[in-house]
Amino acid sequence: MTPFAIIVLGLILLRYFFELWLDSLNSDYVRRHADEVPEAFREIMDEATYRKSVRYTLAKARFGTLSDTYSTVLLCALLFTGWLATIFEQVAAWTGESAWGFAIALWIVILLMSTLSLPFSWWSQFRLEARFGFNNSTQHTWWADQAKGVALSFALGVPLLSLLLWLVNASGSHWWLWAWGTVVVFQLLMSVLAPIFILPLFNKFSPLPDGALRDRLDDLAKRTGFVNAGIQLMDGSKRSKHSNAFFTGLGKGRKIALFDTLVEQLDEAELEAVLAHEIGHYKLRHVPKRIAWSFVTTLIGFWVLSILAGQSWFAKSFGFEPVIAGVFLLFGLLAGAVTFWLSPLSNFCSRKFEYEADAFASEAIGSGGPLITALRKLNRENLSNLTPHPWYSGFHYGHPALLEREAALQYNHLSG
Repeated sequence: MTPFAIIVLGLILLRYFFELWLDSLNSDYVRRHADEVPEAFREIMDEATYRKSVRYTLAKARFGTLSDTYSTVLLCALLFTGWLATIFEQVAAWTGESAWGFAIALWIVILLMSTLSLPFSWWSQFRLEARFGFNNSTQHTWWADQAKGVALSFALGVPLLSLLLWLVNASGSHWWLWAWGTVVVFQLLMSVLAPIFILPLFNKFSPLPDGALRDRLDDLAKRTGFVNAGIQLMDGSKRSKHSNAFFTGLGKGRKIALFDTLVEQLDEAELEAVLAHEIGHYKLRHVPKRIAWSFVTTLIGFWVLSILAGQSWFAKSFGFEPVIAGVFLLFGLLAGAVTFWLSPLSNFCSRKFEYEADAFASEAIGSGGPLITALRKLNRENLSNLTPHPWYSGFHYGHPALLEREAALQYNHLSG
């Protein structure tokens, strides 16, 4: 192996063993609190549910370790034996060396790698999630989702990759700026088009029925000055008993989507609080801030990619010919070994936004009580880890732990 390849292998293994250490640290921390429900949670969970949440957390940790070990071994085997380069070259020889041909070759190689990890996705859904009562998906629905995902990745990914590869040759040394601009436009278009054309391929969206709940949520939107195109109910229970709420679309075309499981689990006051939290993200401009940050990181990524593309040793270190398509593939596979270490910064910003949205919701409805009870129910129903280790949550949690959010809401109430 070349010196650079040895460095990359070291980075991959460093991330892997650090993840193992984090998982072990978190699992030990959870076990230390497993014997009885901690006093702070006795109003939230009975002992049987709490023990089940502990088992669920530990089971996910064990499965995550197995999955991460497999993916790391697979990545190293493909990269450092030259197999990946050989596979890519053979596929590219078949698809052709035009921008379109290379784009299809990239898509095929990525699809092959994803297929090798498909059994873990299946096991997670039909064994792990089913074991703890969360899976509602049928084999037909799950496999149909996989097929739709593959078709969409080809229909959207191949033309985009083809355009990016064409720009490399057509726009000179500043191709990375044009490529970045193309990706920005693509992401903005998807924000508008995905709710209309893509999400309905997987889930059914229907207007929230007329009644007290809809009137209450519409009144909240009017009070907070939130303009939207409607509140929709999504059949999330078709696949899972987990619950969520989110926005779709941009501008006046934005819609509020509530999982049907969420509506079943919470009462009207709690649903109003959850919606107020989501509106808080919008009113406090968290969404454009996140989008802007993603654009900045994407720009940096393309800049780094342009530098590596100009260094023949980068591709040759892994057996690739120095063609831009191979550099694209390598960069996509290796970037995570570096960006992983930036996770705490990203999660810190995300948690800050969550605190701010909680405070907005508390003020919008005049009390933090309904949001606290909603969070308690959601943590109970989803068997959330109530006692994450701080180091683990720093790297993996974009939301504060339940007690942290409760404390912040109570402090805001007292200080207000």
